[in-house]
Amino acid sequence: MNQQSEIPETGCCPKFDPGQWDEHLIEWDNKRFIKDQVLTFFYMPVNFGNVMQRLDKKVQKADALIPDYLCLSDHTSKWNMDVYLAVDREVPEAENVTLSGKYICKVYEGPYKDTDKWSRDFETFVKEKGLTVNKYYMWYTTCPKCAKVYQKNYVVILADID
Repeated sequence: MNQQSEIPETGCCPKFDPGQWDEHLIEWDNKRFIKDQVLTFFYMPVNFGNVMQRLDKKVQKADALIPDYLCLSDHTSKWNMDVYLAVDREVPEAENVTLSGKYICKVYEGPYKDTDKWSRDFETFVKEKGLTVNKYYMWYTTCPKCAKVYQKNYVVILADID
C-alpha cells in the first residue's frame, strides 16, 4: 500500500485517480452540466468557493449526482471563468447545458503556478498527436485544502478536438 492510498477521504473532495484520465480520449454525447460564472482577478478565482456552494445547493435540491465530481473551468478572460459542473439530470433553477464531442485529456500534478508550463506541454502533446483544438478546459480535481491533505494537486487539461 502506498502512502497516498493510506490517507483517508476528507469528506470534501474525493481522491482523484489520474489513470482514468491521463492521455485518454473521451467522447461525450450531450453530457449534462450546469454552468455558472466565477469572478477572477488576472485569472485567479475570487469567489470560486461561493459559486461551488451555490451550485452544490442546486444539485442537492434536485437530488442529482455529480459524476466523477467533474467540474470544468473555462478561463474566458482575466476577469471571468465559466464553470461547468457535471450532473446526472436536469437541475431546476440552474443553467443546464450539454457538451458533445471528442476530448483529449492529460493530467498534471503540482502547484497552480505551473499552469503555464502545463499548458505549453499540453499544446505540444496535442500537436504531436496531429489534433486540432476547438476549446480548452481545466479541471481542478481538488480544492487547495484537500490537495494539501492528499499531498497531491492534480489538474486535468481537456481539449475539445476535431
